[in-house]
Amino acid sequence: MGSDTAPHQHPDFIALFGRPPETVASAPGRVNLIGEHTDYNGGFVLPTVIPQRTTVELARRPDRLVHVWSDGVPDSGVVTFELGRERRAGNWVDYVRGVTWALADEGFSLAGADLRISSNVPLGSGLSSSAAIEMSVVKALREAFSLAIEPLGMARVGRRAENEFVGVPTGVMDQMASLLAGDGHALFIDTRTLAYRSLPLPPTVELAVINSGVSHNLSKGDYRTRRRECEEASRLLGVAELRDLTTAEMHRIDALPEPLRRRARHVVTENERVLAAVAALECGDVESLGRLFYASHDSMRDDYEVSVPEIDRLVELARREPAVRGARLTGGGFGGSIVALVDRGEAATVAARVCDAYRGESGQPGDVLVPAP
Repeated sequence: MGSDTAPHQHPDFIALFGRPPETVASAPGRVNLIGEHTDYNGGFVLPTVIPQRTTVELARRPDRLVHVWSDGVPDSGVVTFELGRERRAGNWVDYVRGVTWALADEGFSLAGADLRISSNVPLGSGLSSSAAIEMSVVKALREAFSLAIEPLGMARVGRRAENEFVGVPTGVMDQMASLLAGDGHALFIDTRTLAYRSLPLPPTVELAVINSGVSHNLSKGDYRTRRRECEEASRLLGVAELRDLTTAEMHRIDALPEPLRRRARHVVTENERVLAAVAALECGDVESLGRLFYASHDSMRDDYEVSVPEIDRLVELARREPAVRGARLTGGGFGGSIVALVDRGEAATVAARVCDAYRGESGQPGDVLVPAP
């Protein structure tokens, strides 16, 4: 949590607000094992949680003001906004403003509050620091104000905050994973119906997550462009969402103009890879799961074009390691991190070796995120 980063520099809640917190809530970041850019196409995803978390300490106020401080941007000081007058400002506080706006819009009654946010979920690394903020804030507000909201409703509030307030057109995977995925388990989600189930990860492998040091920002245009391309492909194909297609209809997809053909091909084949990954998890087939990781990365690089050379190099370095069963870009792309499936007991050593080689070649400040240092 925040104290892991620079404990001697950051003021505690009492120093910031002159009283102790009443409520403490936290939510983890997530890594998506497979199923990228399928969520906003009504498809399938398979995320799991990481050890890093965002924590919110909260105390209620008798007015309508919300005071927020974060250890991620301590130079911002305490930022204040008024409930009912939330306006997008283009900064980190928008994720908090978006949550209070969405809760009020859905009929939940809030009063003012003081919030101290601490986090060790890395920003811009593809591990959904934004959903960790949203879900920890929702959880703290639910407890403090006794809100009658269940987990899927909380996830939808976070998605509305991100989509409609912050302006990032993401799906609901990140919020659901942060709330509902358990340690050592993947969460298989049908993003159309929001049906989900938990699947244990194979005991013979563990995950490594390596940050490329190339920070992405999904609120910029490339992500929106991909989403528009998928919507246009769906329109031309006469379906509500690309989820409605299978590889049996690839001849129709191949008739699309570029780049829509490649965008649709990625989504349709990625959905089938998720289903194949679920089947592999259910029978403990690590080799098949690893091959699906590599195939997913190739599709993201070539068909969806969301990888970058640094990420491709990390995947290639991981592929050379005998203990690595599969590796791929995870998250929205344009930077961020890779996730690798590694023989149990080897992840820390392998990830450090891959990261060292990558730093030497790229000059980027890559670092190992999982296993947590």
